[in-house]
Amino acid sequence: MGKKDPRIDEYIAKAELFAQEPLNHLRQLIHSTCPDIEETIKWNMPFFMSNGKILCHIAAFKKHMVMGFWKAKELKDPEGILQKDNKTAMGHIGKIASMQDLPKDSSIKALLKSAYKLNQEA
Repeated sequence: MGKKDPRIDEYIAKAELFAQEPLNHLRQLIHSTCPDIEETIKWNMPFFMSNGKILCHIAAFKKHMVMGFWKAKELKDPEGILQKDNKTAMGHIGKIASMQDLPKDSSIKALLKSAYKLNQEA
């Protein structure tokens, strides 16, 4: 298991109720996919690091939450779920207002693995 940061627990606990379940779910998914991931807070949001580099982030707002990938433009995205132009939300998988708005776990895991591989190669 990677390094967890208690500030992320606090961040999620303070998030709007609708965002807490997706935030916790994504956090768990990140850790299960990338076991040596390290958590931190940057720019007042949870970030996940691998090989000393940013892998992805999650963030909650008043009416939606997001997940973004640091190297989104370089990721393989065969299902076309990434919004690389950031026109609809700060993250790359759109505005998330509930668990139903999340892509399939397998899709997120594939993106995480691709991002992780990029960080290991750099």
